[in-house]
Amino acid sequence: MNRLILENAFLRNAINTLNTKELIRFLRFATVGAIGMVVDLSILNALVKLAGWPLLYANSVSFSAAVLNNFTWNRRWTFPESRSRPIRTQLPQFALVNILGLLINNLVLLAVYHLIRGWVPDPWNYNLAKIFAIGIVLFWNFGVNRLWTYRGL
Repeated sequence: MNRLILENAFLRNAINTLNTKELIRFLRFATVGAIGMVVDLSILNALVKLAGWPLLYANSVSFSAAVLNNFTWNRRWTFPESRSRPIRTQLPQFALVNILGLLINNLVLLAVYHLIRGWVPDPWNYNLAKIFAIGIVLFWNFGVNRLWTYRGL
């Protein structure tokens, strides 16, 4: 009976530790994503408002800059164990996940932008659409990178 209680306590502790570790990873990933969002929105607004670029081109460039920022910080802080793996295999995986993330981001951005642009003034319309797109892609990027790029960490 005591052995069973000890085994249950051990398993419960192991599960709590695993969940806590994964929660911390997700919070770090979200923090890096928030910093990436600042990078993304800053570049997006600079390209659209100052340089006069079309929204889709500006979004693709700003998203790519944010992805490079996020890869660097996720490798150093969110998944520090991943530095033991070769970057030449990890970076292409991360890039592929984020290329698909860019497609999702562009689709959501354009859909939401066209939906709200009649009611929300410029530049809030495309910034709100961008924030909504970032929120959607956050879960895509974390899930797929966790399962593929940072698998087993």
